[in-house]
Amino acid sequence: MNVAAILKLKGRRVVTTSSDTSLLDITKQLRTHGIGCIVITCSGSKVIGIVSERDIVREIARAGSKVLKEPVETCMTKDVVTCRESDTIDRLMAEMTAHRFRHMPVVERGRLIGLVSIGDVVKMQIAEVEMEVASMRTYISTS
Repeated sequence: MNVAAILKLKGRRVVTTSSDTSLLDITKQLRTHGIGCIVITCSGSKVIGIVSERDIVREIARAGSKVLKEPVETCMTKDVVTCRESDTIDRLMAEMTAHRFRHMPVVERGRLIGLVSIGDVVKMQIAEVEMEVASMRTYISTS
């Protein structure tokens, strides 16, 4: 299984914004869309950062609520680990575990084309295991 299979099931829609968006506006977008992170782009498709609920909570704990007026560029992760459609689920799991993050933008030829979460990866792993179990049951019952 690879990233392309996940995107085929879940779609390629990604909520993005620019680096000058305030953290308060980011929190509103997270709530409105029911999501855990927003990808920060320039020119609509080049990934320059990512910000999650955790990032915002850390900033509020560090500097207080006044930080909500600041632009997202002050606390976004700028060294974003990305993946490609051809990457395996095992690679994603390894990266997410090693770096302790839950969302990975999918980038092809420098352009954002999707976003994969740890939940998407786990869901795909479970589906793969269930398919293997069903195949084994069929094999055993026909033998």
